Amino acid sequence: GRADAAKLLQPRSALTAAGLEAIRQAESEGLTLATSSSSSSGYKGVTYYPKEKGSKKYTLKVTVGGKMVTLGYFATAEEAATAYARSEYGRADAA
Repeated sequence: GRADAAKLLQPRSALTAAGLEAIRQAESEGLTLATSSSSSSGYKGVTYYPKEKGSKKYTLKVTVGGKMVTLGYFATAEEAATAYARSEYGRADAA
């Protein structure tokens, strides 16, 4: 219910080594990670699914022609945000 939704919107804990590496990689490529205050992950297009099986609990989705399209599944929010920044959708946002 409400408590579960509130948990999903809470700020994430400290970055993991993989998350930090994704941020470093994005910076080295000159990419800007698009943040979002309304996303459970803190990044545009990236959603956290805590009950998802396996290690890839972050999903990257965009809307194309009015339809939701999944671009991939990632172990960290930062990896997903980096993939978004590399995509044509992220490049269009940065322009």
